[in-house]
Amino acid sequence: MLKENFNDLISLIAIAREGSFTRAAAKLGVSQSALSHAIRGLEERLQLRLLTRTTRSVAPTEAGERLIKTVAPHLEEIEQELTALRELRDRPSGTIRLNVGEHALNLSLWPAVENFLKAWPEVNIDIVSDNTLTDIVSGRFDAGVRLGEQVAKDMIAVRIGPDWRMVVVGSPDYFARYGKPAAPQDLQQHNCINMRLPTMGSIYAWEFAKAQREIRVKVEGRLTLNSLQTRIKAAEAGIGLAMVPEDTVEKAVKEGRLDKVLEEWCAPFPGYYLYYPSRRQHTSAFAKFVEAVRYSEK
Repeated sequence: MLKENFNDLISLIAIAREGSFTRAAAKLGVSQSALSHAIRGLEERLQLRLLTRTTRSVAPTEAGERLIKTVAPHLEEIEQELTALRELRDRPSGTIRLNVGEHALNLSLWPAVENFLKAWPEVNIDIVSDNTLTDIVSGRFDAGVRLGEQVAKDMIAVRIGPDWRMVVVGSPDYFARYGKPAAPQDLQQHNCINMRLPTMGSIYAWEFAKAQREIRVKVEGRLTLNSLQTRIKAAEAGIGLAMVPEDTVEKAVKEGRLDKVLEEWCAPFPGYYLYYPSRRQHTSAFAKFVEAVRYSEK
């Protein structure tokens, strides 16, 4: 059937149910003449008479009754589905896919995700914990999490966590044997646990800042790792010094398993950002999620 018949079928069903062109026209919000024109056009296209008209009533013919019984349930299903789709705008549902580094997930994102899942039971969250700088568009992710300086200019960035800093730590036993560095340059005389960057595979140069002065030190040591937790364990074991996010060693420092050094050189920097393409049409669930993870200083 031609696509122009869709509205005409709705008109036919309304007339049959109301038993009147006048009442059907009022219900559909159209004029009686427009309704008559629609039915006349449908009958001409089908070459069948669909309605029997008298001065007092309108009733479907046998062909009209058959058409109504066949089509009306399907039109109702379509209307119900369209209504359900409209409701999705107000009742978040679906799946949100995220690409997040291990530290960002634990420090800034997870508490908000936990609360969000409790608040919106019809939303699923699929998190890929990946420390590489993944292309979220080609990877079909809704959003990713990075440091602000790593977010591309054409992305929308929303801050999701507080400032944090990297600190240098070692075990009390290590410092008892080798002493503590007094300045970043002294690290070149120490056994340091290197970190291999996940993107280019290069070794991370430890970064320091103090009174507008910035220093990058290429440290050396017997052990190189790309796992944050393993670097912390190695430092606790006295294998060498490690530079790690401060929040990840707070408990170990408090319990005396690790000590911090060069703290005056370890400056904080802005926290993590959720980022996503500015040109993508997002769901109501994603909009709710962005607001849930948005960071606000208290």
